[in-house]
Amino acid sequence: MVADYRRRFWLVLLLTPPVLLLSPMIQHLFGLAEALSFPGDRYVIFVLSTIAYIYGGYPFLAGFISELRKRQPGMMTLIALAISAAYFFSAAVTFGFPGEELYWELVTLIAIMLLGHWIEMRSVMGASRALEELVRLLPDTASLIKADGSSEEVPISSLQPGDHVIVRPGAKVPVDGVITEGSSGFNEAMLTGESRPVTKGVGATAIGGAINGASAITIKVMATGDATYLSQVIELVKKAQATRSRTQDVANRAAAWLTYIALVVGFGTLFVWWLLLDAPLAFAIERMVTVMVVACPHALGLAVPLVVAVSTSLSAGNGLLIRDRAAFERARNLNAVVFDKTGTLTEGRFGISDIVLLDDGDEATELGFAAAAESQSEHPIAHGIVAEAKARNLTIPKATDVSNITGEGIVAKVDSQDVRIVSPGHLARQGNPISHNGLKQLEGQGKTVVVLVRDGVPRALFALADIVRPESKEAIAELQSLGISSIMLTGDAKGVAKAVSEELGITEYFAEVLPEQKSQKIEELQARGLSVAMVGDGVNDAPALVVADLGIAIGAGTDVAVESADVVLVRSDPRDVGAILGLSRATYRKMIQNLAWATGYNAIAIPMAAGITFGTGFIMTPAVAAVFMSASTVIVAINAQLLRSYRRHK
Repeated sequence: MVADYRRRFWLVLLLTPPVLLLSPMIQHLFGLAEALSFPGDRYVIFVLSTIAYIYGGYPFLAGFISELRKRQPGMMTLIALAISAAYFFSAAVTFGFPGEELYWELVTLIAIMLLGHWIEMRSVMGASRALEELVRLLPDTASLIKADGSSEEVPISSLQPGDHVIVRPGAKVPVDGVITEGSSGFNEAMLTGESRPVTKGVGATAIGGAINGASAITIKVMATGDATYLSQVIELVKKAQATRSRTQDVANRAAAWLTYIALVVGFGTLFVWWLLLDAPLAFAIERMVTVMVVACPHALGLAVPLVVAVSTSLSAGNGLLIRDRAAFERARNLNAVVFDKTGTLTEGRFGISDIVLLDDGDEATELGFAAAAESQSEHPIAHGIVAEAKARNLTIPKATDVSNITGEGIVAKVDSQDVRIVSPGHLARQGNPISHNGLKQLEGQGKTVVVLVRDGVPRALFALADIVRPESKEAIAELQSLGISSIMLTGDAKGVAKAVSEELGITEYFAEVLPEQKSQKIEELQARGLSVAMVGDGVNDAPALVVADLGIAIGAGTDVAVESADVVLVRSDPRDVGAILGLSRATYRKMIQNLAWATGYNAIAIPMAAGITFGTGFIMTPAVAAVFMSASTVIVAINAQLLRSYRRHK
């Protein structure tokens, strides 16, 4: 379509100068009547204008017939009627009907309309290029490892699940697969919005479209074609862009009404000027043509779809996948977000939350002794202590003579010292209770506390709990800045819920809630008049996600088809909740801005086109009307593009 409008524009532009030079009005204006007039010149200008009308006006005339068949008059109807009225009136004058020809107005109008549509199509393509950008993420070929161990470049379409593929440094991962050899960092920014390279090794999933880092890896193909993550995202974007929003329906109805108003006002203008004000018929037709051109509702019709296209591509590129546009748009009215605790606000793993020293020493030393004693145990407490030591890059000494104290703890020899990790209750029963104030405080928070004893002396308390994500506090603060309350939902005891809520700045929480009771809690909040979003992992939270005004599945990874959610967040980052709600508000603002511009422009332009400014000496010509109409559409397209400046986090 872009190429077609371009070709037609250049031909009509070539015809425009001779038509202008042969027009009596232009000749008289510049005093060129004697120099440029010749016998039969009126037929020459008729032929040139006919070519411009038929070839240049064809897209508008064809569109008019299409709208007529659908019984949905719109922009093409107005343009076709305008150029047809100008052409047939001028042709009638050429062959004897009294009046003045409008050939130069006709040709310049068609040229400007074609130019406007050409520019507009390019603007629309820029706004709707989301799918094209996503498709470009995949390479065309892959290095398949053959049975003899050699590699061969093959088209991606020929890969099958179970094939092994080499991904070289700097290359794109061709399809979804599991790493079988090597480890490397992957740039997944265009897929999930994760700006930092993600380090992955054997057994980890490599997403098709991610860019491999500095090391070559081998992957086993797990999904091809429509089953890949990227294909699912592309399908989701297509569906989201095709979904009509409520705001878009309002805009479409307004555009239809504007078409009817333009037809009524256009023909009304013709009769008022010609019959009531006794103006020349040529002038009255020119006013009618101008009204119909300037009132073309294209800007109004594109006001919402262009914003939808930009917001959908913007969200998909940041790992925020919209499954239901209507729910996404309603998100701007939310005033409460309910978070499931485990796996959403917390990491869902047992780890050290506090270390309290009971004697001289430092955390690193005591943690090293504790990790050494627990290094051979499979207990969750042991895993949490060892993981903390590794996260701090501590050197873990070797432990010997490791044995369990049944139900009470563990004992070992570390650096010739007797090291025990036991419960506070065990020490109390041994007549050596812990009197430190921190113990009661930690236990009051519902945390599991163990004591490190070295050579009979209690040295440190280790409190373990479900680790709170470092991003959670920032996520809650961002929602507060948006005027949205955060509420936590958990099956844990009240002490645990209270401790996590206080740490994150959450003022309301529900504790000891069974999975089947979560949806009831959402309904209770809605009964209080709140518009509620539910954020969970999409599995045991499914009923609550469905009941909520907006269901958000977080940490879905490559599983984009979480059926119970309206929005799927690829990463396990609660800050993305604020990002999706902020994007919803920004998207709605752009829609309203575009609708306000499109309707406000018509409210001013239509009376001017009808001739209300006649007494001031300014008369809008059809060509000027075409410029205004095209400019208004381009402004709407550019404003939609400005949505790309939206930033995810503060």
